[in-house]
Amino acid sequence: DRLNGQQGLHAQAVALRQALSLVIAQRRPSWYLFDGRGELQRLVDSHVRLLAAHQRIDAELARAALATAVQFRDWQQQPLLEPTAADKSVWVTRNQLVGLLGQPAYALDRLDLQVQSTLDARLQRQVGDFLEALADDAAAAEAGLLGERLLSPQQAAQVRYSFTLLERTADGNQVRVQTDTNGLPFDLNSGSKLELGSTAKLRVLTSYLEIIAELHGELAGADAQTLQTARTRRGDPLTLWAADYLRSQPQATLEQMLEAALQRRYSASPHEQFFTGSGVQRFSNFRKEDDRRRVSVQQALQESINLPYVRLLRDVVRYSLHQQVEDADSLLSNDRDPRRQAYLQTFADREGRIYLQQFWRRHAGLDEAQRFARLLKQVQPIAARLAVVHRELYPQADLEAFSSFIEQHVRVPQTAERIERLYRDYAPGSFNLNDQGYIAKVHPLELWLLGYLQQHPQATLGEMLAASVEQRQEVYRWLFRTRHAGARNTRIRIMLEREAFAALHQRWQRVGYPFPQLVPSLGTALGSSGDRPSALAELMGIILNDGKRIGVQRLSSLHFAAGTPWETRFEPQPMPEQQVLAPEVAAALRNVLSAVVLDGTGRRLQGVFTGANGEPLLIGGKTGTGDNRIHSFTRGGALVSSEVMNRTATFVFFIGPNHFGTLTAFVPGEDAEAFHFTSALPAQVLKAMAPVLSPHLKPHPGSAMMAGNRAP
Repeated sequence: DRLNGQQGLHAQAVALRQALSLVIAQRRPSWYLFDGRGELQRLVDSHVRLLAAHQRIDAELARAALATAVQFRDWQQQPLLEPTAADKSVWVTRNQLVGLLGQPAYALDRLDLQVQSTLDARLQRQVGDFLEALADDAAAAEAGLLGERLLSPQQAAQVRYSFTLLERTADGNQVRVQTDTNGLPFDLNSGSKLELGSTAKLRVLTSYLEIIAELHGELAGADAQTLQTARTRRGDPLTLWAADYLRSQPQATLEQMLEAALQRRYSASPHEQFFTGSGVQRFSNFRKEDDRRRVSVQQALQESINLPYVRLLRDVVRYSLHQQVEDADSLLSNDRDPRRQAYLQTFADREGRIYLQQFWRRHAGLDEAQRFARLLKQVQPIAARLAVVHRELYPQADLEAFSSFIEQHVRVPQTAERIERLYRDYAPGSFNLNDQGYIAKVHPLELWLLGYLQQHPQATLGEMLAASVEQRQEVYRWLFRTRHAGARNTRIRIMLEREAFAALHQRWQRVGYPFPQLVPSLGTALGSSGDRPSALAELMGIILNDGKRIGVQRLSSLHFAAGTPWETRFEPQPMPEQQVLAPEVAAALRNVLSAVVLDGTGRRLQGVFTGANGEPLLIGGKTGTGDNRIHSFTRGGALVSSEVMNRTATFVFFIGPNHFGTLTAFVPGEDAEAFHFTSALPAQVLKAMAPVLSPHLKPHPGSAMMAGNRAP
């Protein structure tokens, strides 16, 4: 039906003219919509008359349409993309939308879409301004950031800060602040992988207490025979302790057993070599005065002492190993155990694959002559070594070509008889791949790879790896010989440790660890596997929420095409809950974390934040410092060089019953060499930020406390 009155008729005429213009312009849009607008106008007039003549439109609408003209957009006054401020909240939201909608940023900019996020816009700006201001030395000094284990004068401008604050609400965990001083769209909170030091101890402690809860569920109420069977069948330190504890305390509740587990003591001595991460490693404490101590698990977290947590992780790994592999001790000690063959074959395949990938990268982009020249740089100019390389890679070469090669590369002149004997003795097939590598003193798989690439110069990495299955086993055939039992044990220990860390990784993933694998080394207890500030915040949310994992909510509504026939609004569904930790474990962790602030490395935050009634809010957290370097050693273990990569310091925290997050200080690159700050720096920044945060720590409207959730 036609809209009423002349105004309605005019609106219909304009719409008709616009629709016809767009349809006709499809023939040559770059012409008709720009320089050819006059011609487009005439064509539209013709089509209006034709529609009227064929009675598709009435005469009145036709006259009105002929009396109108299309108004084209002024791209100077109305650009397609409205410029937006380089605000971190905008970047964060855009990055979230790119992932959520599966659209690139270019397409996102062209959507008719209004977005409402969960960010507290006012607090986001206040926190961003506060952190940006800390680049000024005077502001840093006023915030108390200068001093021992903090910053020196003139260093403030080089430190970057990252801050996340979330709130537990009835609708889930909602992000209130997510910002950093990186000055780029890249988000340190959710897009980085950093070594965050001793914050990893919190993940180790979480897994440890989770295991204790499992053992309580398995062994509580068991008779003496069952407890003894568990001791003898598995024999790992945690199972032994649990069986002994429950034998002496048969009525112990889970809370009592967790408290006893927190009081187990470990040595802090650094004078032990640990076989881990495929080699022998040593670890040290931050403070030398801790070296002679023997401290409880709780005290070691509270004071962030390293060696007790390296040893605790070793016990966690041993527990995981005995859970994964039946009679693991026999597998390691009995050379006749039939399972050893499969482990050694897996090791050979994996290790050979790693070497081949390294060699592939070394020779990538080179032609045959360049690859051969690069290999020769590794081979000493000794006749036998050069002979075996040449005969393997150029088996069709005649004696004359071989003689020319030897004379060119061997410094000591060789007689014709000697060269002929070398040509004959090292003929193809005279030695297996291992022996060829031994004679030439190069890795046999690199020798094989160059021969393969000569025959298959267009091969891909995947094709090369598929073709090398047999060779990867061949070069480790020595490992299966009787006299190498010690070497076999070492390789099996490496494989078992990898399996145990794979099982540990599943535990970490359940509580929000963001990466696909852990570094299979006890150094993981000190941060060597890396972490992400937003993932640490998620773990803190699980702990604060009685062990329930609730999805993080960053967007509260998406409103497409407002005021059009296609208008659509999306709002998030209630976030599902998943119980990933026992409530008793979460409560025990909260108690330990609050002790870190009460009398540990976070003590400077004690009493800083207050609630609506003026009483101090309970604060808990874990500190961590990462002095991240690449060390180079000689074969004998002497340090050759140390290249600094970055320095980080992090504090993951909860404030009161509903708020939690992370604050990270970060200095990238070689400039980090001049910095010596510890996690005291982010703790002090959070303390200085208290006047900004405190007014916002009251629950938002509609943010009711979830039933059953409480702070310790």
